[in-house]
Amino acid sequence: MADKKKVVCVEDDPEIIDLIKFILDRKGFEFLGAIGGREGLDTMRRVKPDLVLLDLMMPEMDGWEVYKQMKADPELKNIPVIVVTADGQPITRVLGLHIAKVDDFITKPFGPQELIRSIEKVLKKSE
Repeated sequence: MADKKKVVCVEDDPEIIDLIKFILDRKGFEFLGAIGGREGLDTMRRVKPDLVLLDLMMPEMDGWEVYKQMKADPELKNIPVIVVTADGQPITRVLGLHIAKVDDFITKPFGPQELIRSIEKVLKKSE
């Protein structure tokens, strides 16, 4: 990949950010972690990533609020979003994929291959 794809991960757990950074660094992505929704939105506005990995269950501003604000922002609304959440309830998945129209949905815990497959699929679709 000559042109490194930028991925921002919005997550409230620093260990998850470190894990995802480890996985994506090895695959040649440019990775930025953001703790919580506000920092996530600030980071997105600053770096204009190619993709956002978004946790749903975060204090202060949850992932749905971050997503809503992204979609309302002309500079962020076209950035693909993969939800990465511990909320594995089918209704949450349906809400995410079919109602909110996120680009993909991964349930924690996930394997490195599952994450990479999802990212590659979503980036290919958005080209």
